[in-house]
Amino acid sequence: MRVLEIKRLYTSVNIWGVLSWVFVLLILLPNANILVNVFSEPNENWDHIKEYLLRQYISNTVLVTSLSGLFAAVIGTSLAWVVSVYDFPLRGFLKWGLVLPLAIPPYIAAYTYNGMLNYTGVLQTFLRNSLNIYIDQRYVDIMSLQGAVFIFTLFLYPYVYTITKAFLEKQSSSLIENARVLGRSPLEVFLFVILPVSRAAIVGGTTLVMLEVLNDYGVVKYFGITTFSTAIFQTWFGMGDVDSAIKLAAMLMLLVFAITMSERALRGRRRFSYTTTKARPISRIRLKGLGAVLASGYTFMIFSLGFLIPTLQLIHWALQTYRRVLGLKFLELTLNSLLMALGSAALIVCMAVVIANYSRISETVIARTNARVTIVGYSIPGAVIAIGVIVVFVALDNHLYWLYRLIDPDTPKLVLTTSLVMLMFAYTIRFIAIAVNSVESGFEKVGKKFFEASRTLGMNVTRTFFKVDLRMIQPALLSGFLLVFVDIMKELPLTLILRPFNFDTLATKSFQYAHDEMIHEAAISSLIIILVSFASIYFFHRVADKEER
Repeated sequence: MRVLEIKRLYTSVNIWGVLSWVFVLLILLPNANILVNVFSEPNENWDHIKEYLLRQYISNTVLVTSLSGLFAAVIGTSLAWVVSVYDFPLRGFLKWGLVLPLAIPPYIAAYTYNGMLNYTGVLQTFLRNSLNIYIDQRYVDIMSLQGAVFIFTLFLYPYVYTITKAFLEKQSSSLIENARVLGRSPLEVFLFVILPVSRAAIVGGTTLVMLEVLNDYGVVKYFGITTFSTAIFQTWFGMGDVDSAIKLAAMLMLLVFAITMSERALRGRRRFSYTTTKARPISRIRLKGLGAVLASGYTFMIFSLGFLIPTLQLIHWALQTYRRVLGLKFLELTLNSLLMALGSAALIVCMAVVIANYSRISETVIARTNARVTIVGYSIPGAVIAIGVIVVFVALDNHLYWLYRLIDPDTPKLVLTTSLVMLMFAYTIRFIAIAVNSVESGFEKVGKKFFEASRTLGMNVTRTFFKVDLRMIQPALLSGFLLVFVDIMKELPLTLILRPFNFDTLATKSFQYAHDEMIHEAAISSLIIILVSFASIYFFHRVADKEER
């Protein structure tokens, strides 16, 4: 058996295998670097952080993350249940409209809601001028920990909604029908039938929400909440202490690992499967009267709060400020964002194809783990990845300085560290898992029979991929590209830390405007991000629906 395994490993070592291993090692290197450097000797700054600040970092981070995950799970699961089981007015639009809050990055939502709710915002201005009503500022102050939870919940719940809805729509209607025959009410069916069956999907979506909260920097920084993300920035740029920032990054990595391990525990060992091949998907129940009003009202309210209202407010601000904002500098920002997102997404998808294809064609367990390793980058917050990438690139520049001197005697010591190459490398680590998952799903739908037939006819692996496989997985490649493209357009922590001097994107400029209390000026750049995200989400669903049909 061991000889057979060694033989398989030897025969699977080809250009796909070599490139796959190189890519995976590059992804792991920065994160491994953080774990190695965490054992360095602590300095005075770290002693001060550990004694006076660390407890606050931990408590705020845990509180914001857990509450956001909890409320997102409640809203996302309830919406998935209503949309999957019932038919009501506006359902056809809202079933995909409820995904649109993902098009608005939380940091844009944060300053938009603050602009609407503050003393000079549209809400209080209308109440004062039209109704002569004055509101105590404590009740509308969103710049707090509770406000951050509100923003994260409202704009990240689609992770839970989409995953749970996709799961429920494939469930057998006999589950609900049998429960009703036994006299269970709709609420009891939801609590005692649907929730246990959907537990894995709900936990998976909630985990994604919590990982996104841990990755956030814009919301907590703008609201003045001290979490690990803001602490890493402050320690690194405020104190100039890289060693303490690395230790904080390592602690945040441990928190991420704790969440992922908790996900496995919460999923449990219970599994649900059909006991018959005649499983019918859930048949929707048409609501009438008060039920239809409540279902339409609840879903439309969430859609309005999560997408419609903030988008309309941004459009209003954009109409007020477009003369001051639009110009050659703004065109440069837009091109920077689009070119970086397009180039990085194309590179990431190409790497994902190599990793996924090698995992598919190889019969060794070691090779198949390559694709699983890529999830490490997506589960680790951007601030942590940024620190690991900078440490690696500084060391690389130090080792290559002799080569730089041969080319140009007056060259600076840090060449790669101040370039877009470093930023693209960080994007690759962060988002390659999304592309790998998409490509793997495409390979699973195609299967291996066409691949094996081509190999039988004498084609090698590479020619088989370009002649056969590539054409069959084009929808999966497009889906992976769109998802990565949108995430890079919205990405803030990595871009803020690693961008070259005087290089801005729409995301960083929006955040700078909001940070400088120029909220209205941030509207146009924010709207372009939302528009690109909206278009990508729309095309993604069109591709998915076409592929399913």
